[in-house]
Amino acid sequence: MTDRSANIFGNEMSAKDRRRALRSKTRFAGKFGDDSAAPHPAAVRENGHIGELLGVKDIRVGEKGGSLSFDREKGVIVGNIRMGFGHYRISMAIASAAHALGYQPYWMDLNSYPDTTCTKVISAQNDLYSLGSRISQKSRLFNRLVWEPMNYEGFRKLSYNASDQKNAELMAPVFADIPKDIPLIGTHVWPAQAALHGGMKYVVNAVPDNWPMALHLAEGSIHTVQTHYAYQGYRILNGMRGREVLRPMPADSLIYTGHYVDDELVRAAEEDCAARTDRKKRGAPMRFMLTVGGEGAQKEIFAAVIRSLMPKIESGAAALYVNVGDHKRVWEELTKAIPGLRELSKEHFDDWDDTKAFASAALRGGVEGVHAFWHGNIFRAVYSTNLLMRSCDVLVTKPSELAFYPVPKLFIRRIGGHEQWGAVHSAEIGDGTLECRDIPHTLQMLELFMNDGALLADMWGNIVKNKAMGIYNGAYETVKIAMALKKGNETSCI
Repeated sequence: MTDRSANIFGNEMSAKDRRRALRSKTRFAGKFGDDSAAPHPAAVRENGHIGELLGVKDIRVGEKGGSLSFDREKGVIVGNIRMGFGHYRISMAIASAAHALGYQPYWMDLNSYPDTTCTKVISAQNDLYSLGSRISQKSRLFNRLVWEPMNYEGFRKLSYNASDQKNAELMAPVFADIPKDIPLIGTHVWPAQAALHGGMKYVVNAVPDNWPMALHLAEGSIHTVQTHYAYQGYRILNGMRGREVLRPMPADSLIYTGHYVDDELVRAAEEDCAARTDRKKRGAPMRFMLTVGGEGAQKEIFAAVIRSLMPKIESGAAALYVNVGDHKRVWEELTKAIPGLRELSKEHFDDWDDTKAFASAALRGGVEGVHAFWHGNIFRAVYSTNLLMRSCDVLVTKPSELAFYPVPKLFIRRIGGHEQWGAVHSAEIGDGTLECRDIPHTLQMLELFMNDGALLADMWGNIVKNKAMGIYNGAYETVKIAMALKKGNETSCI
């Protein structure tokens, strides 16, 4: 197995950093074991949640007797983990694009094999990240002194990547029974790193966000990025060892693709913007959609937005979708904090057919009042936002991966420092607002959307222009790159 922690794109790591990386792996192995000598049978099964919509099938490691087999010609593996909703969202975009291009997407969640060291290592780190995220929402001091610096500069360091690469050696065994010639697209760096350590031949690392961090490096793969800003930052490994000028990434390991967006959303971008324009002209209720992320955070901002909208909803000037994902308690807390909310609301809870029917009807008919959505299944919790956003007029969200989607966006305060650059990019290409870092500025922007047609009209026009330029085609391009690797074709940079 290649030691990818000692030298990263020609930049030698110090003995201290190598020792730190080895200690990290040793600590995890001591806690969870090293199952590299154990069998890891893999089975292919139907995905009963989003398989019908995206054509995706599941790869189950540690299970035998799957009735399905791998498609060695048209198969592409989407390697992911659940860490919040963002990485699952990118995975769904990649799977959707692969399906639309005529390929067979396989869903491989490395955080879903509980009997493996791989999942135990990922879960431990995910739990720690989730804890930090929750604390950061409750303590401004912790957020300023610990959480923001870690997300902004800590994960940016090349030494962090060295430790991740060493830890990924413990994740590699899950690929033991996976055909090595099926292309894999990692929508988090750990599946990409683990796949390389596990002997997979054709690996693409779909890098998220717009803030270059060494955390996202998987040397040996082709890295795809969503923005030109990210391309330049990754190319020179900008700031990843302080002020030191580092050896750059090779040109053939980094490709700008555009935004990772689902096929159905890209195809319908013009149609959906035309419908928004028509609703505005007719004076129909303006439809706002609030999305709660994977940690269920920022309830106080959502509560302020809902309180501000309540009179407009009651008068018929506005309508509201609230998707709390798989965090039902968030909805319960909101209804307790906001008098009259439950009485105005229709709850679409854990009924997938009902959610799909509502989303479809909303594209053609009217919507009034408040509609709340919750699904206990993670696939449906994430994908319901995709179904609903087509018929909304404004998506209210933190600047996470949703910053890259073709829908008008009002950005509330970020959770991690790296997220702010998603809002900057969206504002620059004209399909979203600046990041509103406090409640007063959030409500100011809300009023602008309600009362100033110029802001929305500009976003609608920019979404159509952006699509024509291919800005939202990143998922298609990433799949094409992965399949071209298998076919032996060369991929060109930008």
